[in-house]
Amino acid sequence: MAVKIRLTRIGRHRDPFYRIVAADSKYARDGKFIEQIGFVDPHDDISKATVDETLALKWLSLGAIPSDTVRSIFKAKGILEKFEEQKRGKK
Repeated sequence: MAVKIRLTRIGRHRDPFYRIVAADSKYARDGKFIEQIGFVDPHDDISKATVDETLALKWLSLGAIPSDTVRSIFKAKGILEKFEEQKRGKK
């Protein structure tokens, strides 16, 4: 089972809102997911996204692969840097 951290769309027609979720790569974009990690409003700045840092770090350490958009959100929030520090500390 390949786990990916990606966005799933919610919200009304022409008014999108996205959840950041950990999901099996086989599942549909708006289908079943394993765990919800945060929220993103595309009308706001990426740095205003709400992300549960502990869950994000947990899934990254378990080998989940973030999508390009989620990677940029994590980079803006500083989560990728903390993950890299955490990886270097374990070695």
